Amino acid sequence: MERCLMNANVSEGDLDFYTMKDYMILSCPQRIVVVVLCTLLGLLSALENLALLCLILCSRQLRRKPSYLFFGSLAGADFLASVVFASSFVHFHVFGGMDSNTVFLLKIGSVTVSFTASVGSLLLTAIDRYLCLHHPPAYKALLTQRRALVALGIMWVLSALVSYLPFMGWTCYPNACSELFPLIPNNYLLGWLLFITFLFSGIIYTYGHVLWKAHQHVASLAEHQEPGMVRMRLDVRLAKTLGVVLAVLLVCWLPVLTLMVYSLATKLSDQIKKVFAFCCMLCLVNSLVNPVIYALRSGEIRSSAHHCLDHWKKCLLGLRPEGKEEVPRSSVTETEADVKITQ
Repeated sequence: MERCLMNANVSEGDLDFYTMKDYMILSCPQRIVVVVLCTLLGLLSALENLALLCLILCSRQLRRKPSYLFFGSLAGADFLASVVFASSFVHFHVFGGMDSNTVFLLKIGSVTVSFTASVGSLLLTAIDRYLCLHHPPAYKALLTQRRALVALGIMWVLSALVSYLPFMGWTCYPNACSELFPLIPNNYLLGWLLFITFLFSGIIYTYGHVLWKAHQHVASLAEHQEPGMVRMRLDVRLAKTLGVVLAVLLVCWLPVLTLMVYSLATKLSDQIKKVFAFCCMLCLVNSLVNPVIYALRSGEIRSSAHHCLDHWKKCLLGLRPEGKEEVPRSSVTETEADVKITQ
């Protein structure tokens, strides 16, 4: 049982142990479960997102397209979230590790910026799909590579600015401290919740317009063509895709956000804090499944991955790799493919 006791070396000026222990609420069996889940989910998510990021960065064809720049941003944010969140969560909740106030706020800010940038990348991806479906003739002119990079830069800077406010001095002294996060004031948590709610509302609103536009395409084509094939290709397929997207977002984020809001209204018991600790790992699950939903279903991504595997296979067999990158120039993103059916 002594192995499960939290040993913290706290020096003067560091976080007070008797204050911090109120946040260290997991029992020994629960800490073992956390170690296993964080290790497995964090490792799988990090490797998956790193592989996707490398595929996009190493492919000149993919780097030119705004859709894959957004996918790359999403993969980068989810990779950072997997590494930083898993290591920080285990260090604090399992081993009882406590750093100086500055280091602790830097860690929690890094976790926040990675998850915030992940949601921001999802919003940019939703806007990309909306523009592709709503303005197909002018899509490439509206969303150029340069504009995509500017949008990503603004999103990352804004996410970092919002996330590192506690590190820059907005702490809970003399403000009321959060029931869930040490040193984080309730008024900052409320502000971050409003910001993340704005991002999620934008995602839901944008995808709602995407689905409505798809429905309008099907309705207009039904008068001139046989609607069966088009309806199955556009209406049903897109509805299933967006249904999965929204379902994953709600399942992974709604429990955490709900408990954060609840913590602002009342004092939480240790049991609810334990539930929140395990719900936080749903955000890690979201980082794990994002590449599958958004990128790995793309024909270009699969083609690039297949080419890379063939390249490494030839290298391992001692053969000289020949030819250039075999990414089909004619392949398009999933939404673009659906749009072409309507034209």
